[in-house]
Amino acid sequence: MSSAVKLPHQKELFGHPVGLYVLFFTEMWERFSYYGMRAILVLYLVAATTDGNAGLGWTNAEALALYGWYTMFVYVASIPGGWIADKFLGQKKSVLYGGILLVAGHSILAIEEYWAFYTGLGLIIAGVGLLKPNISTMVGGLYKQGDIRRDKGFTIFYIGINIGAFLSSLIVGYVGEVYGWHYGFGLAGIGMAAGLIQYLAGLKYLKTVGNFLGTSEDEEEKASMNRPLTKIEKDRVIVLFLSFLLVIVFWGAFEQAGGLMNIYAKENTDRILFGWEVPASWFQSLNAMFIIFLGTAVAGYWAKRKLQGKLSTSLFKMILGLIIMGTGFFFMSAASAEFESTGSSAMYWLVLAYLFHTVGELCISPVALSYITKLAPLKYGSLMMGVYFAMTGFGNKVAGLLGESASNFGEFAVFTGIAIFCVVFGGLILLIRSKLEYLTHGVEDKEGEVELTEGFNLANEEIN
Repeated sequence: MSSAVKLPHQKELFGHPVGLYVLFFTEMWERFSYYGMRAILVLYLVAATTDGNAGLGWTNAEALALYGWYTMFVYVASIPGGWIADKFLGQKKSVLYGGILLVAGHSILAIEEYWAFYTGLGLIIAGVGLLKPNISTMVGGLYKQGDIRRDKGFTIFYIGINIGAFLSSLIVGYVGEVYGWHYGFGLAGIGMAAGLIQYLAGLKYLKTVGNFLGTSEDEEEKASMNRPLTKIEKDRVIVLFLSFLLVIVFWGAFEQAGGLMNIYAKENTDRILFGWEVPASWFQSLNAMFIIFLGTAVAGYWAKRKLQGKLSTSLFKMILGLIIMGTGFFFMSAASAEFESTGSSAMYWLVLAYLFHTVGELCISPVALSYITKLAPLKYGSLMMGVYFAMTGFGNKVAGLLGESASNFGEFAVFTGIAIFCVVFGGLILLIRSKLEYLTHGVEDKEGEVELTEGFNLANEEIN
């Protein structure tokens, strides 16, 4: 495939718009704050009130129930967040206001009071709702339709997410477990403040994206706010909603990381390494670490397949990602079987599970973000991104319910059931993939290389 898309002049770095890296670091710090808090939330809830590092003394089932509701609402809030951006503020201002709410929410969690705990969670839900769908939509706005760099741009952006997640699981997790839960929550707030400052400093590189369409100087963009959807646009929206079924199943399984797998690591895993006990929260950093190391390699592999004319559609990647991730739960089944027979399980089972989960995630999550920006109608861009994140929220709720069920059915049954369901469900969607892709009306057929106006490529950005 050799077709090229010529972009308007914009400053570039490493073959991508500089604005991508502004959004990269903003999201990196936002995810540092969110995943840092998430790494210790369940552990804080189940810690005994009489411990030296006292928690709330909840049961595992109670903690996982709150975790499921909280993580669901965090992402469901993306629907009103996307709607507000499309109708009133634009994506750029929505990200700004969301960042302010997040700084306030994480900071309030540092206060050791029940009112502060619930108030902080509420502010975080509102802040993520405004920031998350809109910053992702802005990434897509940096690339013209047909630009093959878009998927790779989202992967780079996704690496930023996971650098933040990796560092936070280690730093916030350690501070929370060793020095005090509320110190960990406060540190997460400091991270979000850094992200907000960085975003404000980089706005000069985002002048052409994230603006409110209702005040656009482009008459075509402005007119799109009022005209009805075309048949092609309606078909593409249908495909998006059907693809969201994959998203719900994927995150319902994957988000065992912050709940059941987190508790499993703490209670059932032999965490002694060279005489030192590895903090349970540190295992959540494995996923982020693998993404940092494997992200560009996976994206480069798919881009090369695309240019060679081999099957590499977004929907195919997403289906394959679900199957690979589901396969990773068989390692957790093995860990559970070992625990039932010996009273402990080795750490390498968790490492292998997170490795497969990561490869699966790289095939579905950044690809889904890019897919939405290709298929969503212009006037509903942020709203459709919000719906996507809401689906991840429902997946998080499913994850909480599955985690709770472990107290009745046992970890082995839950992990094995998740693995089988994901593989079978992915296989069924694979059978109807071509019919679904017909409804996209060839949106990915003309993707090709792009004439770069400025900058240079890293070695791993070469796609020929």
